[in-house]
Amino acid sequence: MSAHPLILTLDQHGSPNRWVSWQHACFYYAKDLVAWAAGEHSFVIIGGISRLTGMRSEIHANSIIAIRGKPLTGKSLHQVPPLSNRELFHRDRQICAYCGDLLPGNRLTRDHVLPVSQGGRDIWMNVVAACKSCNQRKSGRTPQQAGMELLYAPYVPNKAEYLILCNRHILADQMDFLARHVPSQSRVKAA
Repeated sequence: MSAHPLILTLDQHGSPNRWVSWQHACFYYAKDLVAWAAGEHSFVIIGGISRLTGMRSEIHANSIIAIRGKPLTGKSLHQVPPLSNRELFHRDRQICAYCGDLLPGNRLTRDHVLPVSQGGRDIWMNVVAACKSCNQRKSGRTPQQAGMELLYAPYVPNKAEYLILCNRHILADQMDFLARHVPSQSRVKAA
């Protein structure tokens, strides 16, 4: 992990947006684009020495910052996050959807509930984590055709859930903030 964790950015109304590096956060502070800041963690980034004053510049950055600009409403806030195996396996808590085994990511595969060969699509609502053995046993069949029970249903993570899924080094104050935006039925919240 780097010396500085990722900074959680929000729109100016408090909706989660994305993770940025401390360098990107410094840009927002330097351009006066930070509408407000929150979080228990703050960081001091030391810059170069000013020719005029002979003093080093400093930027104090918080772990959660709201960026000035258009609020994230409608489409952008509810946009479907990109699907990747890493986030899929985290969404499903590294548990095979068929046998229930808890496995490391390198022992899991992406299974299409309705197989692509039968018209299924590669989307969040049609994929689950499956161990290699179960995925091979199911093959190009639906769970019903293969006589295999699906232990949990796939779902599309919201923006806050996705931000949790794609950052493994979330500070406690950032997690507390994001957890307030996660639906109560989410598998991510319990993780």
